[in-house]
Amino acid sequence: MERRLTAILAADVVGYSRLMGADETGTLAALKALQTDFIDGRIAEHQGRIVKLTGDGMLVEFPSVVNAVACAAEIQRGMRDRTGDVPLDRRIQFRIGVNLGDVIVEGDDIFGDGVNVAARLESIAQPGGITISGSVRDHVGNRLNLAFEDMGEQILKNIERPVRVFSVSLNSPVVREMKDAGPKLAQERPSIAVLPFNNMSGDPEQEYFSDGITEDIITDLSKVSGLFVVARNTVFTYKGKPVKVQQVGQELGVAFILEGSVRKAGSRVRVTGQLINGKDGGHVWADRFDRDLTDIFAIQDEITHAIVEQLKVKLLPQEKKSIGQTPTDNVEAYTYYLRGRQFLHRHSKSYYQLARRMFAKAVELDPLYARAYAG
Repeated sequence: MERRLTAILAADVVGYSRLMGADETGTLAALKALQTDFIDGRIAEHQGRIVKLTGDGMLVEFPSVVNAVACAAEIQRGMRDRTGDVPLDRRIQFRIGVNLGDVIVEGDDIFGDGVNVAARLESIAQPGGITISGSVRDHVGNRLNLAFEDMGEQILKNIERPVRVFSVSLNSPVVREMKDAGPKLAQERPSIAVLPFNNMSGDPEQEYFSDGITEDIITDLSKVSGLFVVARNTVFTYKGKPVKVQQVGQELGVAFILEGSVRKAGSRVRVTGQLINGKDGGHVWADRFDRDLTDIFAIQDEITHAIVEQLKVKLLPQEKKSIGQTPTDNVEAYTYYLRGRQFLHRHSKSYYQLARRMFAKAVELDPLYARAYAG
């Protein structure tokens, strides 16, 4: 089974049934003309590939998140210019959703959660509007001259987990990407992706622990305003895949990659970390921590501070305080919390019930463990 990380654009005609009922022949002719005379060209310019066309919509994939959003913005602006004088009851408008996600590839088609989220994002967009996922917003950064409105976490139909959603403002011009330019750094800030740490315990049941350490390091680094950090859901699409660091850097448009491993045995833990230049694969920093399990938060703190120091990022006092806070003094409560998070990421009601049990156990062991209450 082939899988890949891709940017997905889903578009749908607003009020398609109404338009067809009022003038079937005219609507079909107008849609065909828009597709061939306008939309196909915009997609091609941004290196997109039309996966499928339906009567009232389309699914398109792009190798670049930036190109996907730029294309969506050009389509919506172009539609506004082309149909603005048409009476509202006969006007053709699109809703567009853009997501970055892992997809299953079968021939020329793509399937999976990444596609489903894009479709649900499209469904909540305003007529003539664009909604994007949080992972897309992270990657676009300030590369395009667009404004974004944070809509917060949204419950999307048939998507188990809430999705952070942003709407795109179309009131400023799009900065076109050169076809051969390739991904650029997310911002002037140093940019980093933390790949899922490898579980070296020899026990697949310990996977929750290495994943949890990875997530906590991502969370701590994300608290640093001087860093651009790729979102958890994006980097975890690389989990278990033999990818080169330079490939990850190019695909995610980041300058640095942090990778590592975790070995947990009884009351001892060994964590290794390597900071690598995403362009040439050169090692910037590496270290190994052999400690008691009770020191796990100190290890995470040391790794975070090492990254900040190596990338010459200024840590604000409140950021330093936030990163240095220990969420719990009870290691057993922490392990239950990590197990709960692992179940939470499996996206099913039965696993959600298991997750709640794990969080409840963590709270029982440490009634002051705020993260366990939040889940």
